[in-house]
Amino acid sequence: MRPPHRTVALTAVLGGILLGVLDFIWIKYVPYPFGDLGNSSAVWAVAAFFFGFWVRSGRLRAAVGAAAGLVVAVPSYHVAAALIQGDEWAVLSAPPALLWMFFGVLAGVLFGIAGTWARGHGWREILGPALPGAVLFAEGGLAIRRIGDPDYGTAPLWDALIRITLGALVVVLASRTNRQRALALATALPLALAGLAAFLLAGFR
Repeated sequence: MRPPHRTVALTAVLGGILLGVLDFIWIKYVPYPFGDLGNSSAVWAVAAFFFGFWVRSGRLRAAVGAAAGLVVAVPSYHVAAALIQGDEWAVLSAPPALLWMFFGVLAGVLFGIAGTWARGHGWREILGPALPGAVLFAEGGLAIRRIGDPDYGTAPLWDALIRITLGALVVVLASRTNRQRALALATALPLALAGLAAFLLAGFR
């Protein structure tokens, strides 16, 4: 049974606020390497996926709700930063914040819909759980590229291992059968390469 529209809207807003605030707290207080997950755009994409997975059906509801949640999360993060460590309030309307809201819309639509696909049938039940796994694998690929860099040394190895492990875990949790899990993992690998290319084109290093 899918949740009513009002519940979806309220959950999107409150979930976005919670995501932004907890993300800042996570970055500030959780030590490396796990603390670095707070800087992960893939983690936010996975949050959008599980929102759609919770919505169950209705791609438009999932897309709009997940996008709204990620957009709300951005100012919530900066409000937490201003209140907890005294960051400038002007950051709320600065171009980087607006850019992250734009990315939030794109990620929310794509991964929110993917969350509903994971409960579907045919190609959707494979592609749905493959997408959040792929974006975590892609971030793991970024970390692998940094291994041995003079500025990072071998530290990115932990980032890569954590993201790859989480990617596999998300696929397993979001799939209903072992067949679905195996096919979704296989599908996630080429998608991760495409995601890695997209990250690099977007300027992520």
